[in-house]
Amino acid sequence: MSQRVNRQVLLASRPPGIPQAEHFEIVTSPVPELQPGEVLVRNIYLSVEPAMRGWVAAVANYSEPVAIGAVMRSFAAGRIEASRDPALPVGTKVTGLFGWQDYAVVQGTAIERRVEEDDLPLSTSLGVMGINGVTAHFGLLELGQPKAGETVVVSTAAGAVGSCVGQIARIHGCRTVGIAGGPDKRALCVERFGFDAAVDYKTDDFAEQLAKACEGGVDVYYDNTAGAISDAVMAHLNVGARIVVCGTASVASWNPAPQGPRVERHLLVKRARMQGFVIFDHADRYPAARRDLAQWLREGKLVYLEEVLDGIAHAPDAVAGLYRGENLGKRLIRLTDD
Repeated sequence: MSQRVNRQVLLASRPPGIPQAEHFEIVTSPVPELQPGEVLVRNIYLSVEPAMRGWVAAVANYSEPVAIGAVMRSFAAGRIEASRDPALPVGTKVTGLFGWQDYAVVQGTAIERRVEEDDLPLSTSLGVMGINGVTAHFGLLELGQPKAGETVVVSTAAGAVGSCVGQIARIHGCRTVGIAGGPDKRALCVERFGFDAAVDYKTDDFAEQLAKACEGGVDVYYDNTAGAISDAVMAHLNVGARIVVCGTASVASWNPAPQGPRVERHLLVKRARMQGFVIFDHADRYPAARRDLAQWLREGKLVYLEEVLDGIAHAPDAVAGLYRGENLGKRLIRLTDD
């Protein structure tokens, strides 16, 4: 085991905003011998998340910042290649916060879950069956509480979370409006993910497009962006609307906080509710969400799109690429064949 060489992506310096390629470095190190209770996971897929921007920020938010010189925190999916935990035999497919590296030596307790859906690709365990899918499921159904016939608006609607939100809303009988950037992503929302309407926030007539698509008002807004996009949606809230705050992708830095329209009057007049959440606080809901997601996938009610980058060399620039809007669907890095 000590002869294995592990490629690792380390955080080399603290980024002032969105992490760029120069903030990381790739190093090699030997894989250590296993201690009792440990397993060796061979990572097959590494996940790339918008939330990684917050994970490397100087100021902690809901988790401690990744330390300078540490392996970049990330979800990964792989297979156990060696084990000193009798409950986790060799060959078991697993997911967890294994980091951007080829191999992870972890205690068995660090395994997030065993991947038991053999009829679904392993890659889905990091996307529609992973943190993205359960985030969409919990945020929409528990906090958004959509009712059949209501209008649900989703920002970053072509992304891994947003596309799932829109489809779950459709499954529950809602009318769906997606907000995305560029004509390709706008078309993707309607043609692949089944949104009833989609608008392009990058066009000069975004406000007019949105008003037309939401002429009956907005009952649920699933917010992944904050900023000017969300400001525009607020003007169309119906009485009793629910706003689910999942992300703030459009705001590069909160120090200082950006200035803009305030939401208080909209919330008051429309008697609306606005609530944020961090999915890691709701791990007890993951199994039920995954049961629903797997069933919808098998029934063809839920579709997904993945963008797979081959090789760990793509990792340093992968988060910045998300914020440049390069990806279509869930961004993954593949290290080896599944």
